[in-house]
Amino acid sequence: MKITAAVLERTGQPLHLLDLEIPKLQRGQVLVKIAYSAICRSQLMEINGSRGHDKWLPHLLGHEASGVVVALGPEVTKVREGDEVILTWIRSSGIESSTPKYLYNGQTINAGPVTTFSNYSIVSENRVVMKPQGLDMDVAVLFGCALATGSGMALNEIHPNLDDTVLVLGLGGVGMGALLTLVASGKKNVFAVDRDDAKCALAKSFGVEALKFTEESQLLNSLEKLVPGGFDYCIEAGGSAGTIELGFATLKTNSGTLLFASHPPNNDRISLAPHELISGKKIRGSWGGAIAPDSDIPKLAHLFKETNTSIEKLIENQFSLEQINDAVDLFSKGSIFRPILVMDHP
Repeated sequence: MKITAAVLERTGQPLHLLDLEIPKLQRGQVLVKIAYSAICRSQLMEINGSRGHDKWLPHLLGHEASGVVVALGPEVTKVREGDEVILTWIRSSGIESSTPKYLYNGQTINAGPVTTFSNYSIVSENRVVMKPQGLDMDVAVLFGCALATGSGMALNEIHPNLDDTVLVLGLGGVGMGALLTLVASGKKNVFAVDRDDAKCALAKSFGVEALKFTEESQLLNSLEKLVPGGFDYCIEAGGSAGTIELGFATLKTNSGTLLFASHPPNNDRISLAPHELISGKKIRGSWGGAIAPDSDIPKLAHLFKETNTSIEKLIENQFSLEQINDAVDLFSKGSIFRPILVMDHP
């Protein structure tokens, strides 16, 4: 059996679709028939080389998907053949397996514990989560990374009170996930900022005051008028050192907290005034929203279902695997929200 996969052979170059030979499943490995995968910013950074030297080339990519289990390696007990699952880069319960090595014309093609830019994939048992019943397969892909991370930041890490003011800075997958979760949880004082008109309009459709970011001083003035004195919390998901610094500037002087999960290029640094830190402002990074996938994903799916939150609005930009380079190009330019890859299984 062979799989069709988008392979990164050289950073800064288009991905190549290759038909790879599937190796024998090892201890703790699960073969999954991928239904949908999503593309996120960290994958863009791997493709363009912004994460530094890549010693694993050539290799597979992708770390969030939905699919169906088709085969099990030795000692796998978490799932069975035929189970519908979500694949995520965030570790869950189960075996941390060795990483698979695919072959193409005698050449080794590397892969990590989870890769999803392919119509089938070998995945470590601890990157597989049972898909909640009633959750459509196309929407389920969002719970593998962005939606779960943003939701976890809102629910697991900042814990805002009903009266607290929260700014979501950057409305990509993580930012939109945080925003939707805050709204679904009944938080009333939620605000958002993004550079894109369509993303701001989407936030407004969920009942959130959204401002377009055009010029920093103008934006800060507008936010000060909306929330005099600054925000209790800022969830920063803009993806740059500059937006982290901007988010920090929007906080209450003596008590505000910034939480960020963005991933600026490898050599970027942030610059903050030390006096603001000793005066009471706080800044923390988030690793996947502190999500425990096995228990938190069902809770999130239930929350969105019970509140009739239209998360399907986040999956409108769909592409075939053959169109992946077009999807990457449009996404990197900010022309589309979040590309969803729809897999074919000839």
